[in-house]
Amino acid sequence: MSQHEIIARVREYVVENFLYTRQDYEFLDTDSLLEHGIFDSLGVLELVMFVQTEFRVLVNDDEITEANLGSLTSIGRFVQRKRFEHLAA
Repeated sequence: MSQHEIIARVREYVVENFLYTRQDYEFLDTDSLLEHGIFDSLGVLELVMFVQTEFRVLVNDDEITEANLGSLTSIGRFVQRKRFEHLAA
């Protein structure tokens, strides 16, 4: 699965689960999901569970950061990196 496909799947999840009352809300792949009010800290936990289940990667507590999970782009990079690390192990 490419980074682009990961981002598309996460976008779909975010729109379905956090923007269901604002389906026309537009945001960029690089926009901060927290700063745009797309979800709050509880939403971050839901996102972590989604990422772990959907992409079969383990998200450690110290990896729950804005740099890894703050935007669709950062999530795509993070998931891609975790999948490569898993394959290399």
